[in-house]
Order: sequence, then structure tokens, then C-alpha cells
Amino acid sequence: MDNVFRALASRVRRKLLDLIKEHPGSSVSDLCTAFEVSRIAVMKHLRVLEESQLIILQKNGRRREIYFNVVPIQLIYDRWTSEYSAFWAAKAVDLKFFIEDELSQPKKLDKDVKVEKPGKELNASPAKKAGKARNTKKVQKN
Repeated sequence: MDNVFRALASRVRRKLLDLIKEHPGSSVSDLCTAFEVSRIAVMKHLRVLEESQLIILQKNGRRREIYFNVVPIQLIYDRWTSEYSAFWAAKAVDLKFFIEDELSQPKKLDKDVKVEKPGKELNASPAKKAGKARNTKKVQKN
């Protein structure tokens, strides 16, 4: 298990794993095109991934095909999670995405809700203010 954590500690090896997962059966040459390092450097990273059993190398003639092996990561996951915690972790992730989605969208008002501008009463003429006051008194009497 320590080998898996050591292998995943490197950004280059994580990118290699992503590429291998996206393109199963890739060769070393295929993977080298994605990096600006030497073929030897890529092969050293692949050796670390192979020792941690995160990849499987299969020889097909002169070509070595590389496949992602999810089992070591699944073993780590199974060790520290249970059905119960996986359920609540999924709910927490759903809640996170919901909140982020709500915060990213502009607020929408209902069509029936009327928003009055603040200070509208301050700009009203004295006659309008007096009329409004009279209308208010009539409502109160009934």
C-alpha cells in the first residue's frame, strides 16, 4: 500500500495514469509524446507505477501495451470506507455541487413579486403623500 501512495505522490505519474486510463493499450512511445521529458524518464515513472501494481504491462510482439489496474486504489478505498460512509460522502458531494450551482446562477425573482425602489416615498410630492395618508385612514376605518 505504501508503494501506491508513493506512486500517486508524483504529478507526472498521476498524469501518466490518467492517460493510460483514457487510452488503454497505449505504448511507451504513445505516452512519451505527452511529456517534454526523455523516454528514459517516462520509463522510470512507469516502473514505479508497475511496482505499485497500478499498471499492467502486456507484451504484444515488440510492442508493450499498458493498462490501468484499479485494484490497488479500490483496496485503499475499501480499507477506509464503508457502505454507510460512502452513502454520506456521496450525499455531501451532491450537496456541494448543488450549492455551487445555486451560487453560480443569477437570482431569479417571481413574476408576481413587485420590487419597489427604496426612497420612492422620499421623492413623492407632498400632495401624493397626503393622498396616500388619507387612503390609509379610510382602509383603517372599515
